[in-house]
Amino acid sequence: MTTALRIHGLDCADEAAELRAALQSRAGVSQLSFDVLRGLMFVEHDESRISREELIAAVAQIGMHAEAWQEDREKETDAGETRRSGRMWLTILSGLLLVAAFGVHVTLAGWAAAFGEDSSQPPSIVIALNLAATVLGVSLVVSKAWSSLLRARLDMNVLMLAAIAGAIGLGEFSEAATVAFLFALSLVLESWSVSRARRAVEALMQLAPETACVLRPDGTEAIMPASEVPVGSRLVVRPGDKFPLDGQVTRGETTVNQAPITGESLPVVKRPGDEVFAGTINQDGAVEVLVAKLADDSTLARIVRLVADAQRKRSPAEQWVETFARYYTPAVMGLAVAIMLLPPLLAGGSWGDWFYQGLVLLVIACPCALVISTPVSMVAALASAARQGVLVKGANYLEMASRLRAIAFDKTGTLTEGRPEVTEVIALSGHTEREVLDIAAAIESRSQHPLATAIVRYAESHGVRPPPADDFQSLPGQGATAMLSGQRFWIGSHRAFQLRGQATPELHERLEQLGSRGHSVVVIANDEHVCGLIALSDKVRANAKESLAALRRAGIRHLVMLTGDNFSTARAVGQAVGVDAIRAELLPEAKVAAIEELLAEHHQVGMIGDGVNDAPAMVRASLGIAMGTVGTGTALETADVVLMSDDLSRVAWLIAHSHRTLRVIRQNIVASLGIKAAFVVLTILGHVTLWSAIAADMSVSLAVTFNALRLLNSNAARS
Repeated sequence: MTTALRIHGLDCADEAAELRAALQSRAGVSQLSFDVLRGLMFVEHDESRISREELIAAVAQIGMHAEAWQEDREKETDAGETRRSGRMWLTILSGLLLVAAFGVHVTLAGWAAAFGEDSSQPPSIVIALNLAATVLGVSLVVSKAWSSLLRARLDMNVLMLAAIAGAIGLGEFSEAATVAFLFALSLVLESWSVSRARRAVEALMQLAPETACVLRPDGTEAIMPASEVPVGSRLVVRPGDKFPLDGQVTRGETTVNQAPITGESLPVVKRPGDEVFAGTINQDGAVEVLVAKLADDSTLARIVRLVADAQRKRSPAEQWVETFARYYTPAVMGLAVAIMLLPPLLAGGSWGDWFYQGLVLLVIACPCALVISTPVSMVAALASAARQGVLVKGANYLEMASRLRAIAFDKTGTLTEGRPEVTEVIALSGHTEREVLDIAAAIESRSQHPLATAIVRYAESHGVRPPPADDFQSLPGQGATAMLSGQRFWIGSHRAFQLRGQATPELHERLEQLGSRGHSVVVIANDEHVCGLIALSDKVRANAKESLAALRRAGIRHLVMLTGDNFSTARAVGQAVGVDAIRAELLPEAKVAAIEELLAEHHQVGMIGDGVNDAPAMVRASLGIAMGTVGTGTALETADVVLMSDDLSRVAWLIAHSHRTLRVIRQNIVASLGIKAAFVVLTILGHVTLWSAIAADMSVSLAVTFNALRLLNSNAARS
């Protein structure tokens, strides 16, 4: 089973590593994963060998507090604020005592003594104030450091305590207090910056209102918690209110701001029969809504869960940083020990001076700034993308977007609007148009394909009430078949019709003529003859051509269309949008084969489809991108990336956003390692003090974290 625990104070990947070291070897624990940004630990374990209570006790043994995770936003926020407030006040008091010690020292002994230019012993009151500032500064980490020492693990907390203790041992009381204060301040600021990234995700959760106005059967209204409203209830949503749940408009007309879900800049008109989504904003008119999903199953709730889970899927960049830190820390610690011992032993250097320089290197050894900046960058980028209507289901997928070199597109619903309309019904073999519509609508009423929906909609608009169909069978990539009044009928594509062996040269030519005009054509037949044809037309998306041009500018070398439609129709659409190649009349397995060919040539390939028919090809591609159709369940579940607004221009935005994210991560890595390398050299040369080392480490920690938080500004990556 998997147990989720909230770890209070889990603000750094170093602490996650400490938990892993303490728990991974426990009997019954099979796997650990961490969400540092939300302070969560996920443990896969055998309940019969180690219980949840035993896991919590094991965490307590290393000086940390764990509790079973409950999705209670208010409780979690209050607890986090309490911890940060406690840390802040301890740090403020430490700083005040440090300032007081300096002021008293200046008053009693003068400026020269206060700045260390006088080697005489400081007054006792100054020593006492500095020691008090030191105790307050290190009080946040003593228990963690002691626990690490008991397990022979030298983490960030142990390194800092060693440096502070060494300074006190050398009589550098003011320096010890300064290091303790700056370390405490860095922890407070780091916790604050991480909490800001957390709030970016929590803001998604707070989009939907917590209450709903429910319309009772007697016409009265009642305010209820949205989490308690059952499916089938009727809601009243007034202008300016947010929709609390997913549903369907049953009465009234309004415009809705769907930007919180889809990133669309313009409001969308909603009439009876249209879907609305939790978290979107009603702008103009009061409407009644029939609830279609429970609060926990709404499109918004699923997006929040997917964004939260995405943080656990580490990108290659994150894995590299963690691996590097695993070797970097002991290497710098070994160098610190060498600096402490070798110069005095081999060159007669001062033990006190070189011991001090070794302490400086211990401070520099902490890799927390390097490690934490990468997950902060990723969660900021994921939250930013979600606000733009681009749902990326893992940091690894976000990084993959920058590596794409070729993209394949489905036609219907991807390059076209996905709302085909019947343009012509052609009756053959003695049938009437009404009979052709009867047969087609009877079979297609059982199908969810966009062409099937268009045919049924057209039939209903012409008053056709099709007879019930029996023994319906879907034929993937070909069409469908069913029994009508004891006779089997078939409906499908031009290619599937050819495979059945019923095509004649005259009929083939007619189908080609319709296809050349951009029509998709379905054939209706029985075992004896062809009953008729239905031609449908689907408009090319208005921004498709510009979106593909933007992809080329973003570095995509090859754009190809993969469709099951006939070649003539595919060619008309392909020429309109500007793809490089067209592969038509493909069955689902042929699309997978086409993706494999593209992978062999271009290595990193994206596949954009509707998340249903194209699922096999999207899974095989390096990155599967689904047109979300604003909340289609299959798209949310099967694809690596979902375009919630069905806007192709967001793909180029995603690629630019991915490049920007990796650029920020590289900047942070270079800055972190560059500063540390410089201080290693300066330490060996004897030009660095303890307080300047911790100040520099704190500064670079804050710099890389704030640099990462710039990714929350999603507009900066617009293409």
